[in-house]
Amino acid sequence: MHIWKHFKTITQHKLLVLKGCFYVGLYWQGLVHDLSKYMPSEFMVGAKYYQGTQSPNNAERMDIGYSSAWLHHKGRNKHHYEYWMDYCAHDGRGIIPVKMPDKYVVEMFIDRVAASKNYNRENYKDDMPLQYYEQGMACNFLHEDTRKTLEYLLHMLAKEGEEKTFRYVRDEMVRGKKRKIANL
Repeated sequence: MHIWKHFKTITQHKLLVLKGCFYVGLYWQGLVHDLSKYMPSEFMVGAKYYQGTQSPNNAERMDIGYSSAWLHHKGRNKHHYEYWMDYCAHDGRGIIPVKMPDKYVVEMFIDRVAASKNYNRENYKDDMPLQYYEQGMACNFLHEDTRKTLEYLLHMLAKEGEEKTFRYVRDEMVRGKKRKIANL
């Protein structure tokens, strides 16, 4: 059981997301980001399966075939695209992705950057969140508009760097949307 190491890892991650969210103007989301990770149903699993190089949820999946902590987490945190799945009975498509509000897409983006920094430490490079995304299958489960926005931000980060990308998010996506609403 790696209680202290797991606590430090999730707290460091939370602080990185807090910093990013504050920079772009999503203060509340920065404060409440991933609070469920401190709940016993997630925290104890994380401490048990802690590795320090990747999410403990992966190790739990390898051990028991699923991650109880992840199932708990994704249903409580709107910055995960899995939260935005719904059942579409009327046309026979079954479970479908729903478009995420931009503020949660931004938080998801910041979350991915923070996770890459947390697990890669001093080896982190701005293209790592994009590489991780491309290795996974998330694009198959994202609403098309959500996918386009996330991929745009990940590509911008990889090509232009963190400062320019976060400034774009703050000025165009967060403040720009508030200006548009105020002018209605």
